[in-house]
Amino acid sequence: MTSDARTTSFTSPADGLALRAHRWDDLPGPARGVVQIAHGLAEHAQRYARLAAALNAAGFLVAANDHRGHGSSVDADVPLGGFGAAGAAGLFADVARHGELLREEFPGLPLFLIAHSMGSMAAQNVLLEHPQLYSGVVLSGSTALDGFTDIVLHLPADQPGLAAFNAGFPHRTGFEWLSRDEAEVDAYVADPLCGFPTEDAIMAGILATGPATADPAPLGAANPDLPLLVVSGDADPVGGPAGHLVERLAERYRAAGLTDVTLQLYPQARHEVFNETNRDEITGFVTGWLVERTAPVPEQ
Repeated sequence: MTSDARTTSFTSPADGLALRAHRWDDLPGPARGVVQIAHGLAEHAQRYARLAAALNAAGFLVAANDHRGHGSSVDADVPLGGFGAAGAAGLFADVARHGELLREEFPGLPLFLIAHSMGSMAAQNVLLEHPQLYSGVVLSGSTALDGFTDIVLHLPADQPGLAAFNAGFPHRTGFEWLSRDEAEVDAYVADPLCGFPTEDAIMAGILATGPATADPAPLGAANPDLPLLVVSGDADPVGGPAGHLVERLAERYRAAGLTDVTLQLYPQARHEVFNETNRDEITGFVTGWLVERTAPVPEQ
């Protein structure tokens, strides 16, 4: 069962784009924290309703916006599948602004970020610019961006867009790399706001930040106590063979001085861990990690 979202919006600080946001707040009692979700490329925020319901049940308010050029966050200058003139820097600014607004709205609650795939790549940049914004961060379906550049360069040239990541997986729809759950893959394929073509400038702009994100030392110096969870499937092509780029990412944060870094790799799981066949196990682990990093909620 998933809870219904309330729809709001906020303005991008980069170019004034109206960004559609969704709020899930069906809590059983007092809130223990706030979770901001940053979704991936060629999808949208409402795909995380099931995760939001689990987080609500654990006492977390949840908010997620459609990134620029995704879902309902589009206009004449920022069409579906594009970032507009603001580029990747606009995405990073949008993620940070949403976090700042949530901080202002809920000043007494810890704010966490769960960032998936492209959202996790944005998060790596946001953390360098805003090291104190979050009380903890979960990176899902992530990667070391400098190493990911090499993966992108060697994708099959005859496969369009995200379907290029399907090389090496049984081919049924072209998106088997997302999950072992066929029903989840079919839902993705049937969703007109998923899997759409995206401008080359989107990934180019994100990959250009590879050198900067490869050195998270400024984050370690500014906020060494920031809790960080890196969670992925070891069969996710974004994380490299056997998840070696995910392991590299976690190790970099440890080497930068972060004292609470957890790496959780799930055998045979693919890219969308929250939509995988063992999603309940994964969601439970992530929720437990968040609960452990919040203060107990007073009994009523």
